[in-house]
Amino acid sequence: MAGCFWQSSHFQQWLLTRQDLMRERHQDLQILSDEEYLKLMIFFANLIQALGEQLKVKQQVVATAIVYFKRFYVRNSLKSIDPLLMSPTCVFLASKVEEFGVISNNRLISTCQSVVKNKFSYAYPSEFPYRINHVLECEFYLLEMMDCCLVLYHPYRPLLQYLHDWNNKETILPTAWNVVNDIYRTDICLLYAPHQIALACLHMACVITQRDYKQWFADLNTDLDKVLEITRHILNLYELWKNFDEKKEIQALLNKMPKPKCQQTSRPPSQGGVPSEGQSSQQQSNQNTSTASSSGLSQTTN
Repeated sequence: MAGCFWQSSHFQQWLLTRQDLMRERHQDLQILSDEEYLKLMIFFANLIQALGEQLKVKQQVVATAIVYFKRFYVRNSLKSIDPLLMSPTCVFLASKVEEFGVISNNRLISTCQSVVKNKFSYAYPSEFPYRINHVLECEFYLLEMMDCCLVLYHPYRPLLQYLHDWNNKETILPTAWNVVNDIYRTDICLLYAPHQIALACLHMACVITQRDYKQWFADLNTDLDKVLEITRHILNLYELWKNFDEKKEIQALLNKMPKPKCQQTSRPPSQGGVPSEGQSSQQQSNQNTSTASSSGLSQTTN
């Protein structure tokens, strides 16, 4: 684990720019508008949150899972792996990285089935279609894509540090903490340093609770323009969220979303590219196509 954020893979490899996001998402944004893409990200963040709550993991596990999810779809199209499969995979991996403990295979799948059936049936009328072998395969792709850069720095710790010497912090902390939770519905966690996010959420909390700490912010040795940028992103999220009727809109968005295309391509011998002795090429082709179809993984995935 890196000793500080500035020496970590989070800062050196995974702090992106707006131009990076637009370039990487270009393929999906040929089909979806920016607003539609953001609404899908809000929906899947809500799904990950619901899975985390049902599994009774701590909020930092949920936050880590959402960042993993966003990182994957920054580097890959939505059609590469079904987000319904990627969501529990991110929770499964995050629970191990954040030392919550390994979630049992049966518990993970039964929780997915329960959450999809009871809380998200308006989006997925059929039952959760995946099994633990699909999650484990998806986890491999996720680890490979992130180059095993798994340690994340969240805004929760700097938020507590900033508030340590504040008066009446008990009235501000819950509001600021909730705003931090909300930023994971946006790209903020991919674009800005955790301490800048914490300051923006603290600024929002002061406005909401009508506390005047202007002089405290003015005395900070930090880039306040970045803090104000984050604040604008948060306000845009709330404006979009207020007008987003998820239960009415999500089905159409999911139908429009790019889907995995299961088609035969050349694969390395270790992945079945060369038929084993005694097995015909046609049998091998059928087997590979069947595997991809059942797992929700496109064979064009890197």
